Amino acid sequence: MRINKFLATSGLSSRRKAEEYVKNGKVSVNGKIITDLSYQVNEKKDVVNVNGVSLKPTNSFVYYKLNKPKGYICSSNDEKGRKTIFNLLTDANQRLFSVGRLDYNTEGLLLLTNDGDLTYKLTHPNYEIEKEYIVIIEGKIKESECAVLRAGVIENGIRLPSAKVDVVKVEKDRTYLSIKIDEGLNRQIRRMFACINKNIILLKRIRIGEIKLGGLARGKYKELNREELEYLNKIL
Repeated sequence: MRINKFLATSGLSSRRKAEEYVKNGKVSVNGKIITDLSYQVNEKKDVVNVNGVSLKPTNSFVYYKLNKPKGYICSSNDEKGRKTIFNLLTDANQRLFSVGRLDYNTEGLLLLTNDGDLTYKLTHPNYEIEKEYIVIIEGKIKESECAVLRAGVIENGIRLPSAKVDVVKVEKDRTYLSIKIDEGLNRQIRRMFACINKNIILLKRIRIGEIKLGGLARGKYKELNREELEYLNKIL
């Protein structure tokens, strides 16, 4: 098993993050530092350590969905002392990490797991997993502005990925929109609306692939149900 997959299946992190551990010389096999990502681990015999802690692949994966509130970050700790989503996981016994991230002021659906391979597939653009968001903006939006969002706005001379955009409801001082994207650049939706000079009141993710937030309350989490797990198995 390749070293990055071994680390991911041990519940350490996503496969992408595991690659960083290897490149930074934090991984040893049988006492020898390994920096080659193609290194093959014998999971039955080799002793693998990360920062001095021994790891073993796990056969017990868990999968949760969380309704992240605004005002939390997705890292396990924060130098600024801000609250993290892991403060909300009061009775999760495994070491978990989030599948992708939502920024401090964005709320909604996050998936949490100790399955690093799944994290890699759900976040890699090659797999094109669609995410849906509800966006509330100040004022109204023109159809021509929606067309710009659909085509991909130009930011600093570079076109951002296209999006599916639908106006859900228009009120006197605000507009509700559904935004669907399948790449998810850092703060992509906020950047999109900034480029057309629209101020976001609320940004909330409500779906990842076929997994929906549903009626899950803010700050609460629960294990995925059978249908949701079957959907993940199709991806795997």
